[in-house]
Amino acid sequence: MTGLVVKNTGSWYQVKTDDGELIECKMKGHFRMQEIRSTNPIAVGDWVDFEKNADGTGMIHAIHDRRNYIVRRSSNLSKQSHIIAANLDLVALIVTINYPETSTIFIDRFLATAEAYRVPACVVFNKIDRYDEKENEYLEGLVNLYESLEYPTFNISAKNSTNIEELIVFLKGKTTLFSGNSGVGKSTLINAIAPHSLAKTAEISSYHNKGMHTTTFSEMFELISGGHIIDTPGIKGFGTIDMEEAEIGHYFKEIFSFSKNCKFANCTHVHEPECAVIQAVEKQFISSSRYQSYLSVLKDCNEGKYR
Repeated sequence: MTGLVVKNTGSWYQVKTDDGELIECKMKGHFRMQEIRSTNPIAVGDWVDFEKNADGTGMIHAIHDRRNYIVRRSSNLSKQSHIIAANLDLVALIVTINYPETSTIFIDRFLATAEAYRVPACVVFNKIDRYDEKENEYLEGLVNLYESLEYPTFNISAKNSTNIEELIVFLKGKTTLFSGNSGVGKSTLINAIAPHSLAKTAEISSYHNKGMHTTTFSEMFELISGGHIIDTPGIKGFGTIDMEEAEIGHYFKEIFSFSKNCKFANCTHVHEPECAVIQAVEKQFISSSRYQSYLSVLKDCNEGKYR
């Protein structure tokens, strides 16, 4: 039998068949993914072949080829990755200016990974109902920055359903991964977009201004308007993986564009003379925050760090 993995709890996989039946499955033996060392060989969004057992459960014995996938570095095994989701049309990064604050380094690391794995991305700025004048000015600056890089952006309040319809139209017919820091309101947003999903929500820890984890496994929700949302546990940091030093600049759109004018073909854009990227940063053609994000990924690559 063939089905779509719609939930991953770590030990069990919920697989949906073509006729809508949901079957709890386990993995047969150990899959060895040749293209990537992964802590979770099967991910939500995968198409799999399985055998149905007499007790109604299933045993997965094959994974279909993936169109694409998104990974992050495993928090437990330093040199392995964690596949967040597979076979995506879009990744939507949920961001908050405050309550809690999402750093631009986190945003840029995520977008660079989306570029590396060739998955279109958008940025959803949530909790606009809570921001003061200074925070709104910062929000406007980030919107201008990412829209200038051709990333679609949305300013919403999931709590008040502000501008939700615009986002729903954009997501129609797509399989979209929702990701972001803990506490940015992913579950509240899913409840607003797909109320039948009943995703859990939790309050922000005021002491640390950080979110409390509410999603402990990855799960796919079907949209009434067509398409799917994949919800994932909130993440505190986003470590990139499988990026060679010479490639990192390719995943920052503006850096890649200016790098064509560098004197040296193997320019790292750090110390080389006649570096077009450094010149562009100095002239503010490239945002200093984006350049700092690039340097942070480059540093991880050089030092072999895994976050």
